[in-house]
Amino acid sequence: MKMKNITPIIAIAATAVLLLLHTGCSTVNTLEPAQPSAQKQMLSDKRVITDTGLYGRVRPVGVNTALVSTGLLKIQVEVQNLSSSVQAFAYRIEWFDANGMTVSTPTSTWIDRQIQGGESLMLTGIAPTETAKDFRVNFIAR
Repeated sequence: MKMKNITPIIAIAATAVLLLLHTGCSTVNTLEPAQPSAQKQMLSDKRVITDTGLYGRVRPVGVNTALVSTGLLKIQVEVQNLSSSVQAFAYRIEWFDANGMTVSTPTSTWIDRQIQGGESLMLTGIAPTETAKDFRVNFIAR
């Protein structure tokens, strides 16, 4: 009698596990204009790679910059998951003034993200003050 009550619970739990495993292995298909009308202000960048494992899975593609209406520097870093599975990583943006000095801000913390297999996503940051003229983005595996 007790076995009959446990069987549906086991079936539901097994189905839930299978659904979680299936969604964790998905990749992303995308669609975008062949000739985009937006003009990106892409920067040349310098990369220092100390974790080749992370760089082989989650890689920055490029950096786009703009000034927002309040005069603050805005950046967007496009990152791409080169693998076919979900990848966890964290990033932090450090801001610098015109003299290369660090601009202290409480928002200079690590931000956790996940990216689906094959997906590209934009990481956006806005400078905390008008004195911030430059930046550095750090990535770590999670």
